[in-house]
Amino acid sequence: MTASRVSPRRHAAASACLLTGVLAGALALPAWAQSEQTVLIGHAGPLTGGAAHWGKDNDNGARLAVEDLNRQNLLIGGRKIKFVLQSEDDQADPKQAMVVANKLADMGVKGILGHFNSGAAIPASAVYSRAGLPYVSTATNPSFTKQGYDNVFRILASDDDVGMAIANYTVKELKATKIAVIDDRTAYGQGAAEVFARGVKALGGTIVAQEYGSDKATDFMAILTSIKAKQPEVVFYGGMDAQGGLIARQMKQLGITAKLLGTDGLCTNEVARISGGAVDGLLYCTRGGKEVEKTTRGAEFEQRYKARFGVDVLTYAPYLYDAMMALAAGMREANSVEPAAYLPAMRKVKFDGVTGAIAFDAKGNLQKPDFTVFTYKDGKRVRVAGS
Repeated sequence: MTASRVSPRRHAAASACLLTGVLAGALALPAWAQSEQTVLIGHAGPLTGGAAHWGKDNDNGARLAVEDLNRQNLLIGGRKIKFVLQSEDDQADPKQAMVVANKLADMGVKGILGHFNSGAAIPASAVYSRAGLPYVSTATNPSFTKQGYDNVFRILASDDDVGMAIANYTVKELKATKIAVIDDRTAYGQGAAEVFARGVKALGGTIVAQEYGSDKATDFMAILTSIKAKQPEVVFYGGMDAQGGLIARQMKQLGITAKLLGTDGLCTNEVARISGGAVDGLLYCTRGGKEVEKTTRGAEFEQRYKARFGVDVLTYAPYLYDAMMALAAGMREANSVEPAAYLPAMRKVKFDGVTGAIAFDAKGNLQKPDFTVFTYKDGKRVRVAGS
């Protein structure tokens, strides 16, 4: 018995029919089923060290946004988009921030969230500018958006905004005329102190003492003793809650009756814990943005955040959430996830975020930044003024 043979022509025809059937089946599938595109988004912040609670809060906010976006089954450029967050630890250190920035750029991320503190965000922005990466940050130092880069965006008020707000509150509401200033010598702390001092002087106040420590200091007794002799009515601290809480405690120990003032670095629940309750009736702080829990979507966000991560919002998580949503809005506007294509579209982004209205000016600042002034009662922030 001889085996039957299939002619090459018949074999080719059969193969063509099979291929046609496969292609027809593929074309019948939804567009997103053909090719899902993974879009890597970089996040950088302090995930270890003394500022880790800030970095983790930011990471959580960005992560919640990514999860929400992925549930929407977004189609951009005809493909289903799956966002993936790549978080890196910059330890709130400028040198490590540069290492992290280069790493993220080399990984091919399509956008950047973070860095948390201005001292890390400003040097890292040069790397992201060279890479052409849209970069949305909570850095508050005014110079962040004054470097001439077209890729940087600030998602909340700058130190110019909140520093002047607390200066106004100091002179006009607290009626203080003799003010002492301390800062931690970081880009954030020193910048906030300089804006505040300039604002106070313009309003007729007098700076009776100007001192500085560091962002790792724990003993402020010598500085505070020197300040006490000048009898200020207000002590302003430009820095973070880890030191601000200790300053509040040591002011109480020394019997200093002046109020302690600061910007958003001091506006946390953590500062109350560190101070051992000393901030009650003592601390007044200004934070960029509205009181989030009072915004239309803020209360819901805080509930979902706690359900997802098991902790309360610290401060900036809602802003990182809106920062991620701003990147996604830019991509939708341009119908592309490629940085070169959607970066120009970031100027057209406009939406109501968790933190309020999101829209950027030509330099990358929020068009209408808000601020809120808080004091503390029973270890909790209490709003006393705001825009």
